[in-house]
Amino acid sequence: MTIVMSATEEPRTQTIDQRQERGKAIADSFGQVVRVTDRTYKVHSQSTHAIYEITTSELGWQCNCPDFESRHITCKHIWAVKFSFSLRKAVQGDSIVIRPISVHACPSCHSENVVRSGKRHNKVGSTQRFLCRECHKRFVVNLGFERMHATPQTITSAMQLYFSGESYRNVQKFLQFQGVKVSHVAIIKWVKKYVHLMEGYLDKIRPNVGDAWRTDELYVKVSGNMQYLFAMMDDETRFWIAQQVSQNKGTSDVRPMFKEAKEIAGKAPRLLISDGAANFHRAHMKTYHTKYKNSPVHFADVRFDGTVHNNKMERMNGELRDREKVMRGIKKTDSPVFKGMQLFHNYFRPHMALEGDTPAERAGIKIEGKNKWVTVIQNASKATSCRELLPS
Repeated sequence: MTIVMSATEEPRTQTIDQRQERGKAIADSFGQVVRVTDRTYKVHSQSTHAIYEITTSELGWQCNCPDFESRHITCKHIWAVKFSFSLRKAVQGDSIVIRPISVHACPSCHSENVVRSGKRHNKVGSTQRFLCRECHKRFVVNLGFERMHATPQTITSAMQLYFSGESYRNVQKFLQFQGVKVSHVAIIKWVKKYVHLMEGYLDKIRPNVGDAWRTDELYVKVSGNMQYLFAMMDDETRFWIAQQVSQNKGTSDVRPMFKEAKEIAGKAPRLLISDGAANFHRAHMKTYHTKYKNSPVHFADVRFDGTVHNNKMERMNGELRDREKVMRGIKKTDSPVFKGMQLFHNYFRPHMALEGDTPAERAGIKIEGKNKWVTVIQNASKATSCRELLPS
């Protein structure tokens, strides 16, 4: 007797072990498994151009491939999704750690035989002093905060308050309650200086993002005129990858942002989720789409009540909207607020949806130290002076 099977069906004699082996082979192939939502995945067929949808619920795993629909057993596509979990965790284990910079040598004689020697007090605070036991000279280490009248703690507290939603003048009032006399103009200068410093350092560190990205736009008022802030975010880690400010919503060329995101991540997404704006589709076709079988997929039909929505991007837009309301508008398109909010979102703000982690931590970038702002500024200042690009 002859058994007739379609091209997409598997032999009936295939065992569970064989399905596991084929699923592992799919998971090991780059871009074969794409995470759409927390409960939905797309798996590319190995033999055809079909893309199967795998979902998980209280009823367990389900797949719309012929093998699962006819036999209701764990197919190779479900195994591929399960194996991709372990592969992702293994990759996350290799992370970059940014550590606080400690004193190792005397700036005069370069001896490493140094000890703490009291603190230097002035009207703006206290600074730790060190004593070299070789040349007997005392010195202070203020890397990243040289020639600043305010202490590192005061400056970083002001930046934390500002990017958390307070205005410059409210930050000034808070510091006055702490006994620190400073003008709101000085706070503005701090934000500009250190956002620029951290941007040049952190943008050289490659985040370990997933294969599904989201993009959206948010209107902002710049110098009284309506502008649009376009953003690209990783779906899994919520890492804000790239941004672009343009004048129009659906006609602006957003290819520069798409190219920047690809350069920062070191790869293109396997799935791009956006609304129905035509400029997103054009940028996707020009930047990410290829003529090959496993070309990245663009899902441009997001809905609040659908299985695929853009709620994660809307949540990030809410952060920016809260910041803009306090400012009552932004003065210019290259304002440090845009980049500063991106850095704050990625590296300093804990997210409840990430169980208290920052997107950077989920993307394999860990910042140590009691004050993460100080740690990043120290490393950024050292990297700038030594022309380094990555932390040691």
